[in-house]
Amino acid sequence: MTAISRFPVPDLNAVPEDLRARMIEVQQKAGFIPNVFLTLAHRPDECRAFFAYHDALMLKETPALNKAEREMIVVATSGANGCLYCVVAHGAILRVYSKNPRIADQLAINHRKAEITPKQRAMLDFALKVCTHSNEVDEPDFVSLRAHGFTDDDIWDIGAITAFFGMSNRLANVASMRPNDEFYLMGRVPRSK
Repeated sequence: MTAISRFPVPDLNAVPEDLRARMIEVQQKAGFIPNVFLTLAHRPDECRAFFAYHDALMLKETPALNKAEREMIVVATSGANGCLYCVVAHGAILRVYSKNPRIADQLAINHRKAEITPKQRAMLDFALKVCTHSNEVDEPDFVSLRAHGFTDDDIWDIGAITAFFGMSNRLANVASMRPNDEFYLMGRVPRSK
């Protein structure tokens, strides 16, 4: 089997207890430990910081930005950044949240052709601008998003998710992080009982 990272991957028993407990909790829920946990675990302090910020951004919902829409941002911007791990892993999560087996593939390639609402398209237009040309973000971008019902806090979240996953994409690419095989079918076929 191909290595999950070009960097050392600790044995689960060697991982600090708090991180190991989280990995086991995820494994019990998903049926496997996502490779991102194992890849980052060789640097425990950074792993904790990574997941603390990840959770702060991705586990909440606001009236204008639900969990599926947060994953849309990750998939579209990770596609623009050429990050296989994040497109595959977060694409799976998006398919599960949205109950749409086509959406992740569409967003990873071209969100303008995807099965999304005009509000979601505006969100992704902004996220991709932050991803590729953040120096060009200006007041008209905020006006457009506000017209679609996004608050300034929502706009911050869109930008912060984009920025966080820009870092994550680059780290995954440097590490040659391999997506778990299980991600490829999640949300495409019914889950076996």
